[in-house]
Amino acid sequence: MKICLVEDDLELGRALAAALRQDGHEAVWVRRAGDAKHWIGGDTFDAALLDLGLPDGNGLELIHHFRTEGKTLPILVITAREGMEDRLKGLNLGADDYLVKPFAIEELLARLRAVVRRAAGWSDQKEAIWTVKDLVLDEKRMTVTRDGQPVILSKTEFALLHVLMKHADRVLTRQEIETQAMLHNEGHVLDVHISKLRKKIGDGYIRTVRGIGYMLEK
Repeated sequence: MKICLVEDDLELGRALAAALRQDGHEAVWVRRAGDAKHWIGGDTFDAALLDLGLPDGNGLELIHHFRTEGKTLPILVITAREGMEDRLKGLNLGADDYLVKPFAIEELLARLRAVVRRAAGWSDQKEAIWTVKDLVLDEKRMTVTRDGQPVILSKTEFALLHVLMKHADRVLTRQEIETQAMLHNEGHVLDVHISKLRKKIGDGYIRTVRGIGYMLEK
């Protein structure tokens, strides 16, 4: 996942950015509200981790800004403020969850995954069915159809297609794809699997972005 981390504390920001990357995510770390507006306004993120106490603005105002601008990305607030009033205000403005400092990194990552799942409209108990054009991927049954006809994929090909469909119309780096599909980086193994996947699902879906990675086009 691509995460925007908004945290002005240098030590905590470095630790959180490192933890996110170690967990396989792409982390863009900014320390000011203005920078958060710039990045989230001009890029596509899967979620934001937002501290409320920023040097150039209030995190609550930032939540209000994103929601009034139509930004629907999940927002997990991380803050030292323990007051119920701030928490309720943040949730009412559009935050998806709240985590009070100090917290365990494991809990942060778990809550982050949970808010992203909820935003995608599914949970661990609910089926996830992804549709792009006439391709339909059923996550629970591990099946893929194209125009109603079954497409037989290997486990690795299914994992790659799953990652690309979850992030349709977004360019994914090779590292992002390999990490999320749990594919070991061994030479050109990703290219080989993508080539096989293309042959099975047909042309017009997976686009190569030279020097960066791949994208599944809607």
